[in-house]
Amino acid sequence: MIQLTRFNGVKFYLNATHVETVESTPDTVITLLTGKKYIVRETAEEVRSQILHFYQQAFPAFTPPRKPDDDSIE
Repeated sequence: MIQLTRFNGVKFYLNATHVETVESTPDTVITLLTGKKYIVRETAEEVRSQILHFYQQAFPAFTPPRKPDDDSIE
C-alpha cells in the first residue's frame, strides 16, 4: 500500500495494485480499476515513484514491463 494525502490534508493508504491510471489535470487524479477516482496532493511523479517502490519491495526481482525493441519483432 502507498500513503497519499487528500486535498483536505487527511492521509490515507491506497492499494497500489488497484491503480489503473495516474494523471495530472493539473491536480493529480488516481483512477482505480473499479473506476473510483481520488484527487491527491502528491504529484503524478511522486505517486508513480511510490507505486514503483511498492512493487520493488513486494517483489524484489520485479522490473517494470518494457516495450519490446522494434528489432525483436519479426
